[in-house]
Amino acid sequence: MNLTELRFYLLAKKGTTEEMPFGPDNWVYKVVGKMFALVPLDADPLTISLKCEPGQALLLRDVYPAVQPGYHMNKTHWNTVTLDGTIPEPEIWGMIDDSYDLVVAGLSRAQRAALDALSHSGY
Repeated sequence: MNLTELRFYLLAKKGTTEEMPFGPDNWVYKVVGKMFALVPLDADPLTISLKCEPGQALLLRDVYPAVQPGYHMNKTHWNTVTLDGTIPEPEIWGMIDDSYDLVVAGLSRAQRAALDALSHSGY
């Protein structure tokens, strides 16, 4: 998996924006202003930090050495995943989907309704 594939997948999520609130070296992906992914551009290999249900976060850390507690994040709710080829890509896509879904579930009813009204155009 490379940065281009990762960005394409993240930005394909309904209502997703790509921002740089922490400077030009970190891309933050948000839905309705709430972060669901962070990609540091200087990481080698590539990494991504994703929101995760606490029990699932621990399970993923046990199963995959490339999944660690969120770097500079709330370690209960965030994992940092090293994209070094040791985790099957479908599993990574699933982790991204779960992160996005967790954030959407935490939105207010009005925010979810506004999101539902959007097309998949990325706006």
